[in-house]
Amino acid sequence: MKQTALWSALALLTTSALAAEAGPKDTIKAAARKLADQPNYSWRTTVESAGGGRFRPGPTEGKTEKGGFTCLSMTRGENTFEAFLKGDKAVVKTDEGWQTADEPGGGGGPGGNPARFVARMVQNYKVPAAEIEDLLDKVSDLKLVDGAYTGDLTEEGVKSLMTFGRRPGGEGPAISNAKGSVKIWLKDGLPAKYEVHVQGTVTFNNNDMNVDRTTTTEIKAVGQTRVEVPAEARQKLS
Repeated sequence: MKQTALWSALALLTTSALAAEAGPKDTIKAAARKLADQPNYSWRTTVESAGGGRFRPGPTEGKTEKGGFTCLSMTRGENTFEAFLKGDKAVVKTDEGWQTADEPGGGGGPGGNPARFVARMVQNYKVPAAEIEDLLDKVSDLKLVDGAYTGDLTEEGVKSLMTFGRRPGGEGPAISNAKGSVKIWLKDGLPAKYEVHVQGTVTFNNNDMNVDRTTTTEIKAVGQTRVEVPAEARQKLS
């Protein structure tokens, strides 16, 4: 009887010690993986740039299903692109139909091929559950402040977030004065919203551009989202 009581006490102490060791990063990682395990969910991402700037994307609406397809509706300037991805494959809707990044259609002209650009960008798109885990590797520390898990991004973390669109094998822009932060809100053990703020000076072709960008993603309709994929898009992703 005494031995049983001793083992029970030791088990309780071990559990308490493990709980004490589980810090904010562990809490957020567990929440992100719990979100990834959900059958489906939706989200909306918006971007605000202080002082304007040439790169001012509109909102992105997303839907995803576990082990299945992800649907994106992305507004860039005056254009809205609809895209689907599965694994490392992506298709985007063009005037010529659904096309992959390697197909020639999608409207050429002096400004390039916007549909192809979007298709290539979508290939590297991270859904919220995966993006949150990725952000944890770029944060020096997290603290619970006013209901949000808040932390500063490392300098290298900020630079990686500011060099999207770099061509493979190409020389990326130089970034100085890089700093940023992350805020993540949970609800019922799942990520409900997260915000990424980055600042710095981007130098490319001897031109400087000051960046002060806040990207906010709100997660919704967990377990209540339907992803409907057109037959042509589904065929190209198979």
